[in-house]
Formats: sequence, structure tokens, C-alpha cells
Amino acid sequence: MITTINIFLSILGIYFLIGFLFGLYFLFKGATKIDPLMQNTKKKVRILLFPGVMATWPFLIMKLFKSKTV
Repeated sequence: MITTINIFLSILGIYFLIGFLFGLYFLFKGATKIDPLMQNTKKKVRILLFPGVMATWPFLIMKLFKSKTV
């Protein structure tokens, strides 16, 4: 049982580590590719969006790759 818990927590940790790294990139560079209005947002707003980006990074990465805006 402890092995199962350790595996689950390791997978969860890797998920959020990837989410953390992707969130940093996305909020300061990638978000403007999806939504051009993000260029004018303040850093405080981006920091508030950070936990949501960390949790939903698989959906946002797919949306980022599908975006046509340069």
C-alpha cells in the first residue's frame, strides 16, 4: 500500500513540476499567442492566474500549439 501511495505522490509531483515550469513560460510569453489582450495585463493579474495554469497545463499546452496568432 505504501508503494502505491509513493508512486501516486511521485506522479502528482511530476505533474505539478511540469505545470510550474509551463506556467512560468505560459504567463509571460505564451498567453499572448492565445489571447492578444494579455499583453496589457499587469504582473499581479498573471500571478493570480498562475495556480490555474499550473493545474490545467495539459489543456493549455494543446491550445497553445493550435493557436495561429504569432
